[in-house]
Amino acid sequence: MHQITTMVKSPYAVAAIISIICIALFYLGLDDLLAYRRDLIFDGQWWRLLTGNFLHTNAWHLFMNLAGLWVILLLHEQHYRARSLAVIIIVVALSLMQGVGLLLFFPETKGYVGLSGMLHGLFVYGAVLDITKGLKTGYLLTLGVILKVIYEQTYGASSEVTALIGARVATEAHFVGLVSGFICLGSVYAVRKLKK
Repeated sequence: MHQITTMVKSPYAVAAIISIICIALFYLGLDDLLAYRRDLIFDGQWWRLLTGNFLHTNAWHLFMNLAGLWVILLLHEQHYRARSLAVIIIVVALSLMQGVGLLLFFPETKGYVGLSGMLHGLFVYGAVLDITKGLKTGYLLTLGVILKVIYEQTYGASSEVTALIGARVATEAHFVGLVSGFICLGSVYAVRKLKK
């Protein structure tokens, strides 16, 4: 019983749930109903702000995003051990901020699918928490992801990744994800301060 409780509280339970959702949605082919589509969101289909993050263009896109999710949780698992619910809240918050950020600040982005924007937010969230715990690698990880996003905003994504996923890499989603990670982290700290 203790092992089951520990497993349910683990961030890996959340990664498994997200993986199952993404795989199921990929094979169910629900893009027409769930993908981020700017015009349909303005027509009242607000769920697309969240659900578009869990869809993928092809199997490579799905595999790369899910691998990224597992690697990020492996890198920062010490920050998420307390409760899997906290990870779910962070993932949902980052996914919603991703959709809203694209809607408000990138009107040229008519459609979007994939976890990569949210993953950038989750990555920076964990990297900054590393810094707060005294881990010097947090500085390198934070600087690395910031430089990556700046590079993408300046030069675009690699043609190899574009070919692999069969679509344009939405580098603006990576930027929104990065900013969302910092906002989410700031919100968590603000809530903790209010509780004291």
